[in-house]
Amino acid sequence: MRDRLIERILLLAATSAVGMLALITIFIFREGMPVILDHGPLAFIGGLTWAPTDGQYGLLPMIAGSAVVTAGALVIGLPLGLACAITLAEMAPPRARTVLKPTIELLAGVPSVVYGFIGMEVLVPFIRNAPMLGGPGYSALAASIILAVMVLPTIIGISIDAIEAVPRSFREGSLALGATQWQTITGVVLPAARSGIVAGVILGMGRAVGETMAVIMVAGNSVQVPHSLLDPVRTLTANIALEMGYASGAHAQALFATGIVLFVISLGLNEIAGLVRGRKRSAVAAPDTAGAVNTAEARAELMRERTPGARLMEPSL
Repeated sequence: MRDRLIERILLLAATSAVGMLALITIFIFREGMPVILDHGPLAFIGGLTWAPTDGQYGLLPMIAGSAVVTAGALVIGLPLGLACAITLAEMAPPRARTVLKPTIELLAGVPSVVYGFIGMEVLVPFIRNAPMLGGPGYSALAASIILAVMVLPTIIGISIDAIEAVPRSFREGSLALGATQWQTITGVVLPAARSGIVAGVILGMGRAVGETMAVIMVAGNSVQVPHSLLDPVRTLTANIALEMGYASGAHAQALFATGIVLFVISLGLNEIAGLVRGRKRSAVAAPDTAGAVNTAEARAELMRERTPGARLMEPSL
């Protein structure tokens, strides 16, 4: 009886979570779809003009701004995060790892407004006054750098877990064939951990797409399609946050429609992550044995050259 009661309570909790998500989805689509249907999906998503007072709602500048900022954050954050994860998981001494990993995880607990304030006071003036950069400083570049730092804990933490999940026998087999530590990492460990690393990248991308406050403080918030990383941009989340306080009528519905676009983007990212992870798992589950055979044959040939008088016994099938 007690077990059945606990089972029903857990089932109710799981069902309530799904129900809340369904209610949020229904509410957003109910509020935002009228504007999309009135203006047409293509005109709404592909329009270049966002002028609520004139009844023009084009999201393309905000979509382009979100894409540029997110791509820039990944270009900067992915190499740094992956390099840090490899160092901590494979190369760093245990004492250093004990100190560095919790320190990196603390970055996830820093409020986004703090990142934005540091960007305003340090990064924006640096970009404005740098000889090779210039411009107003409030730009897609500033937002990309801030977001790159913010996604580092996600990418590093999940990548470390994925690398550590690779069986030790994989490393030992590679080293036994004569590979160096770096060759083992790049040729064995990272391919086996790709699914987890991809998951970390997708989650980091989701963090970058959904970030609002830090981006508002450093991006410039100009409604325009960026032609350079030094141009001010406005993202989808910033557009909602900046205008929802005073929006009403069709304007408010357009902001809810912006939320629908964000919702679809999030679902698309999750679907891509699932497809990529499934493909990588299939590749890991069926490793390329021909490469291992070729490596073993090359190793045996090298031993023959080094020991001319020795006779290597080859198994007969």
